[in-house]
Amino acid sequence: MPSRPKSPVVVITGASQGIGAAIAKAFAADVKGVRLALVARNEGKLAGVAAACRKLGARAEVFSCDVTAEESVAQMAKAVLRVYKGVDVLVNNAGKYAGAPFLETSVEDFDRMIAANLRGLFLVTKAFAPGMVGRGRGDIFNMGSIAGITAYPGAAAYTAAKFGVAGLTKTIRAELKDRGIRVCCVHPGATVSPSWKGSGVPDARMMPAEDVALAFVALYRMSPRTVVEEIVLRPQLGDL
Repeated sequence: MPSRPKSPVVVITGASQGIGAAIAKAFAADVKGVRLALVARNEGKLAGVAAACRKLGARAEVFSCDVTAEESVAQMAKAVLRVYKGVDVLVNNAGKYAGAPFLETSVEDFDRMIAANLRGLFLVTKAFAPGMVGRGRGDIFNMGSIAGITAYPGAAAYTAAKFGVAGLTKTIRAELKDRGIRVCCVHPGATVSPSWKGSGVPDARMMPAEDVALAFVALYRMSPRTVVEEIVLRPQLGDL
């Protein structure tokens, strides 16, 4: 089995806020020598997250990118590989939530949800997975949702996108498991994050973003002989 690199390169999309920022800080704090590639559209917010990660002992570089745009992803991937040469861990965290019942969902809204949550994951994985296959090792963590494993009324487009994430993750795993690549889908429930802002659910009923982030680090730390295919995280005080 492939050995784990001493100073892994970890790419995290949607790293400017919420769970993505928490994942970056968790890797910075818990994985010695980690080198982070922080990806999002808001370069200013990314810079703040990068500074916090450097204080925790990590190397952190910022890469502005719209993960839904093919050319933007291609340019970002080239920039990451110029700086770090190779990528060991990819965290596909970037996504967006907008709720609406099916009958009230426009074609434009549906396309936006698919692009933000599924197309972006496809493009970024296509950019970095070949390098992992070439080295015979790597970890791909995809951000799913409880909306991707059970019906979620009032969020037709988002639910469709997250079911797509779950299915695409399974396919990538099936195709790459014999190439040394571990592929996992993490399905969090209600989490204190921008996606849940204005939901009316009190913070006390939701999970801290830091707890969700720790799950990613724990999954990474497992022996390369073990893969967690899917993991569901829910708040203790509510089925959300």
